[in-house]
Amino acid sequence: MIGKMKTLKYETEIDASCKVVWDVMLGPESYKEWVKGFSPASEYRGEWIQGRHIDFIDPNMGGTRALLEKVEPCQEILAKHVAMLDKEGNEDNTGEFVDKWVGTTEHYTFAENEGVTQIRVIMETDEAFEKMFAESWPKALQLLKELCEKSS
Repeated sequence: MIGKMKTLKYETEIDASCKVVWDVMLGPESYKEWVKGFSPASEYRGEWIQGRHIDFIDPNMGGTRALLEKVEPCQEILAKHVAMLDKEGNEDNTGEFVDKWVGTTEHYTFAENEGVTQIRVIMETDEAFEKMFAESWPKALQLLKELCEKSS
């Protein structure tokens, strides 16, 4: 049974320009570093281009496929999860977990003021994932902040 959708919000301020934050957040190698807040082997496959699909995967566990509905550099990203992926990268669209996950959205906004960038993450997801995100997002954002501030 599909549970209730929740709006989850996370944010941080990073002492770096929006360009640095954007590049570190989305760079293939630096992405792997900050996303360890969720899973130690996470990565993405694809390109951050509006209208395209991107796969977020952990080779040991599988992952998820999202449609990038909006990608505006240094402004915002809106991704809607459309499928789960098994370890081999095949779409898996059946089961209770999939039913709860598909439709989840991640909305990122970026705002720079005097060299400090505020990043906000707003997720719309099933309440079943609230605890996981409450534990993972603060860790991931802290790692992103540290990486960006070292890079600037």
